[in-house]
Amino acid sequence: MRRPAHIRFFLLLFLASFACLRAAAAPQSASTYGPLPVFELHSGFWINLHHTLYHEARQLTAAATASEKGGKSSAPVMKTSPDAKPTLTSAEQKIWDEAVAYYAANFASKDPLFTTELIQLKNQLGDFEDCDELSGRNRRFCDAGLQPKLAQVLEAAAPVYRAHLWPDHDRANRRWIQRVSPLVIEQGVGISERLADIYDTHWPRQKIRVDLSAYANSSGAYTTVDPLRVTIASLDPRNQGPEALEVLFHEASHGIAEPVQEAIIRECRQRDKAIPRDLWHALIFYTTGEVIRPILASSDVAPASHSGSVPGGGYTPYAVREGLYARGWKDYLDVLQRFWQPYLDGRATFSDAIARMVSSL
Repeated sequence: MRRPAHIRFFLLLFLASFACLRAAAAPQSASTYGPLPVFELHSGFWINLHHTLYHEARQLTAAATASEKGGKSSAPVMKTSPDAKPTLTSAEQKIWDEAVAYYAANFASKDPLFTTELIQLKNQLGDFEDCDELSGRNRRFCDAGLQPKLAQVLEAAAPVYRAHLWPDHDRANRRWIQRVSPLVIEQGVGISERLADIYDTHWPRQKIRVDLSAYANSSGAYTTVDPLRVTIASLDPRNQGPEALEVLFHEASHGIAEPVQEAIIRECRQRDKAIPRDLWHALIFYTTGEVIRPILASSDVAPASHSGSVPGGGYTPYAVREGLYARGWKDYLDVLQRFWQPYLDGRATFSDAIARMVSSL
């Protein structure tokens, strides 16, 4: 006999919570969580260390720039929480400051989404997340192939990070996974199939790797391809509550929405029109929001409300809630509602929707 929806949801929530409790009791190397459909969720030590150093290096360079312009400046100091006092010894602080300075000099000016060097580094650190070193000095199979100075910096900073920040960051990652897992179990396959159908493509056969990190980039999440991997900031307030499901599938859509971008470019060239900047990205935001909205609007499946989400009272998609359309995408929202929504509703073809959007801009 089929259980009522609310009973099935709470059963799934209990099972996901139990799985996360088991993971919390496991060794540090147990950084992969599951089993889940569609996604493979990770909380890896080295990727979190990397993004934390990058985050603090960006803060350091921003403070230096402000100082040059006559503003207030203060170098960031590691804290375990916003109100905590620094607990590092002088030796630990020196090691940490040197690591942040190295990142400031070498990476802070680079974008982790578009810089090949940072993409490769992130992927390497993910591949070696179960190793307690990166140089292969003690275990040859733990040689990540990093530039020697970088490996030295990360290995030196690792004990400081592990002692002071990693426990809180890992717990935040696990909490995020625990909260989103019931919805992925319940709705993940259906959402992935729906999105693949919309974009006239196939969802990847292998589960998409998702790395949870305390920090990511300025957007709070980003996706790189070849291989397709998603990074999501577990501490970013934009990624919390029911919105986590939309963020997860929006980022994954970057790996399957290429037919949309190709169709827009092809249509623009046929009409001798300039390719509209970010139309494809606005379309991905809009599509994911519209696919997710009716699911999260149901009181039977939506977790506790957060920001723009009200279980039983409607769900506000990410792009609307964060004001993305109001900051330069207003015209895109108009054409998406007029020409792309009919396609989502089955009242227009993919080709006609793209053609009409491009023609109207």
